[in-house]
Amino acid sequence: MSISPKPQLSLTATMKALFKRDILLAFRARGDLLNPLMFFLMVTSLFPLAVTPDPVFLGKIAPGVIWVGALLATLLSLDLLFKSDYEDGSLERMLLMPQPTLFLILTKVFVHWLVSGLPLALIAPLLGLMLGLPDGGYLPLFISLLLGTPVLSLLGAIGAGLTVGLRKGGMLMPLLILPLYIPVLIFAASAVQSGSQGQPFVGQLAFLGAYLAFTLAICPLAASAAIRISVAR
Repeated sequence: MSISPKPQLSLTATMKALFKRDILLAFRARGDLLNPLMFFLMVTSLFPLAVTPDPVFLGKIAPGVIWVGALLATLLSLDLLFKSDYEDGSLERMLLMPQPTLFLILTKVFVHWLVSGLPLALIAPLLGLMLGLPDGGYLPLFISLLLGTPVLSLLGAIGAGLTVGLRKGGMLMPLLILPLYIPVLIFAASAVQSGSQGQPFVGQLAFLGAYLAFTLAICPLAASAAIRISVAR
């Protein structure tokens, strides 16, 4: 009597299973989940104490303060993107699966953005209110974070993949990916600044949208190659 081989899961079923697993693991490690958000809150809340409580001055620098805080908070969470999978062997198993690795990486990046980037976008308007952001800056702030934080996660996946096998990879990763973050920071802060001054900001948001499309096409492939290099070492 022959035993039929176990059927392989389809790509969609595998991505769904990986999504549910990563969401469950993220909410089990609630400390790691809240650390970036708490860091974001502390940086933006303590900044007025370091300069001046003048609402006019704070309103002018609020776009840069909020976006720098969001960028640093994202960096804080990137080291955990592939680390636990590497330590328990799940990452090597993922590379050996018949499904394209880039789609599995894209699923993990989406979970990372969902639990770290999206909360930053949702809470940013409240911080803008605290910093005295002008009324015209709230819409571009929210949209720029919705477009920009996925870019930060996608670009961060490349750095996380390259450093996943290193003991002190968390210290090296910012040096690798910060130059790629600079266009996001410039155009996002410029969009919020333009909106605050009553000027058009569609051009800056269009650039962020184009950059998001570019990173969606390139970063999963690059992260997949980076992970294979790290695992093979």
